[in-house]
Amino acid sequence: MERRQMRVVNIESLESWNSYLTQPTHQDSLIVVHFTASWCMPSVAMNPFFEELAFNYPDVLFLTVDVDEVKDVAAKLEIKAMPTFLLMKNGIQIDKLVGANPEETRKRIDAYVETIHAA
Repeated sequence: MERRQMRVVNIESLESWNSYLTQPTHQDSLIVVHFTASWCMPSVAMNPFFEELAFNYPDVLFLTVDVDEVKDVAAKLEIKAMPTFLLMKNGIQIDKLVGANPEETRKRIDAYVETIHAA
């Protein structure tokens, strides 16, 4: 059934996190990060929605970070609750949304995507 390729990149280390944030191809593009945990049901419930967002916004880089597997990234960004969604540009956090709120998440991404395309 699942023929489409996965668009969400799973971050497995601080090194891979840093390399995605600093890749020249991702400069100036929006990066949306989902901080999740396998034991957090609201977080797990957001995974299919996050995948869907990744298909709908091909110009945006979607990353997922399991806070238990990549503690140093979560600590560095002071992630205290799951799910947390960060919107980043040029390695800088531009927005943060805590909690499983699909509509608000989509609305914020929309707003930034429109800003980028208008520029």
